[in-house]
Amino acid sequence: MAQGLPLTYLEAGEANGGTPLLVLHGLFGSARNWQTLAKRFAERHRVYALDLRNHGGAPWSDEMTYPAMAADVLRFLDDRGFARASVVGHSMGGKVAMTLALNHPDRVERLAVADIAPVAYTHTHAPFVAAMKQAKLEGFTRRSEVEAQLVDAVPEAPLRSFLLQNLVLEQGAFHWRINLDAIGARMSDLIGFPDLGDAQYNGPTLFIGGTRSDYIVPENHAVIRRHFPKAAIEMIEGAGHWLHAERPQEFAALVEAFA
Repeated sequence: MAQGLPLTYLEAGEANGGTPLLVLHGLFGSARNWQTLAKRFAERHRVYALDLRNHGGAPWSDEMTYPAMAADVLRFLDDRGFARASVVGHSMGGKVAMTLALNHPDRVERLAVADIAPVAYTHTHAPFVAAMKQAKLEGFTRRSEVEAQLVDAVPEAPLRSFLLQNLVLEQGAFHWRINLDAIGARMSDLIGFPDLGDAQYNGPTLFIGGTRSDYIVPENHAVIRRHFPKAAIEMIEGAGHWLHAERPQEFAALVEAFA
C-alpha cells in the first residue's frame, strides 16, 4: 500500500487501555455521525471514529480507492504506535475495513462490518453527487434553501438531512465539506470491491445487516465466508442500510457482545 493520508478523528474512552476500537463511517458520512455510538462503545474501549479521506475534516485526494483508504487507516495506527485495532465499518467504511483486514490481517484484532459485503454493487449514488454539485449555494444562508434544490433527486427527507450534514456555513457562505468531484469520478471504485485474489482474514468477524436492506443477501454469504472464514452474519429485523441510526440499540448490543 502507498503511504496513507493523515486522518482527522474523534476520540472517546481515552482512559481505557487495551486494543483500540476504530469506527469507519460510510459514504457521505463523517466521524460525527458516530459520536453517540462511539461514546457508548467508550464505556469499555478506547474509541477512535475516523473521518475517511474526502470526508469530514480529512484531507482531500483525487485517489478514492479502497486500498488507498485502507492505507490511511494503517497510517493512523502506525502514527500512534498501535500494533493492532478492532475495526467497525459501515458501508464504504466496511469495505475499507475489509480491505485493511485482508491486506494486513496482523493489524486487525476483530472486524465488524455493517450492511456491506465484499462484492461490487449496482447501487450508485451518482445522482446524489450530481444534485449536490448542481445546487446553487451562492447567495443563500438558509439550509432550507439548499435542501429545496435536492428534493427531486433525493425525495426521502431523512436521506436529504443526512447529505446536508456536509453543508457548512462559514463567513456567511455555504460550501460542501466533502470532495464531490473525487467521489463522483471514482463512484465505480466505491460501489465495487478490489480484486484481492484468495486473500483471507481468519480473525473473529461479524457482519451485521438490515432485513430491509439488500446489501447483505444470501447470495453474498459464500463470498463473505471465502474471504472471512470465521464470519458470523446477524440481521437486524426491520432495519435498512443505515441500521446503526435506525436501530442503534440493537446494533450497539451486537457490536458490544462481539467486541
